[in-house]
Amino acid sequence: MGMLQVLVATMRQKDFSILDRMNIRCDAVIANQTDEESILNVETQFGTAKMVSTTTRGVGLNRNIALLAADAEYVLLADDDMRYHDDMPEAVVAAFQKNPQADVLIFGADLTRDGQVYEKRRLTNRRLRVWNSMRFGTYRIAAKRSALLRQNITFNQNFGGGCPFSSGEDSLFLKTCFDRGLKVYGSDYVLGACAKDSSSWFTGYHEKYFYDKGVLMPYLFPRFPRLMALYFAIRFKRKSNLSVTQRIKWMQKGVKYSKILQPYRKEL
Repeated sequence: MGMLQVLVATMRQKDFSILDRMNIRCDAVIANQTDEESILNVETQFGTAKMVSTTTRGVGLNRNIALLAADAEYVLLADDDMRYHDDMPEAVVAAFQKNPQADVLIFGADLTRDGQVYEKRRLTNRRLRVWNSMRFGTYRIAAKRSALLRQNITFNQNFGGGCPFSSGEDSLFLKTCFDRGLKVYGSDYVLGACAKDSSSWFTGYHEKYFYDKGVLMPYLFPRFPRLMALYFAIRFKRKSNLSVTQRIKWMQKGVKYSKILQPYRKEL
């Protein structure tokens, strides 16, 4: 058992070539949603890679499958569009060893389009708080596996690619970490580059996008979901054909529907 495993959520892989594409130089678990059921293992020059192929669908479930198959001290959550720097395994382990109180570490990454970096996402070495939970994608998160097991932390299977609601599983995962007392820190190390040439779930800032965000609000803000939905709709600055009034309408519809998915305060 190595100290670090990369847990990759992916689809329709036929072989282990994804290890080279992502430049994974340590142990790995490849959670592969496809049309067959199998578990394969391979030894590489860098460690052991396990591919768990299932006929399931939904990124939250797929990440949970990877977590269940993991056995390393530290796990780095990953999307299949990441490519890591050569020194990533050593740097991630060193970051935990330098910060032993951290249960979760969030790292930096470069975002690329057509092979060119268009955004550099960076963090400083400091403790993060719950209000930061909506800012970080899953591909930047590493954790002590023992801390996740101790607090029974998994991914919500209603949100994310292939799920009923298109995104938000990363925010909910971090929110759960905070709520259950895990200590979350930022790290100034940059993992590598994440290609953003396409998305498996994003189809535009349309009615469904804002409806799904509305469904998410009671999960993230159980005391005041309607207020946060209103704030999000008004402050939304990306290009959309919907007016502010329409955005508010669809988000509030999502908040209302969320009541039947999970309980929260009756006065809301």
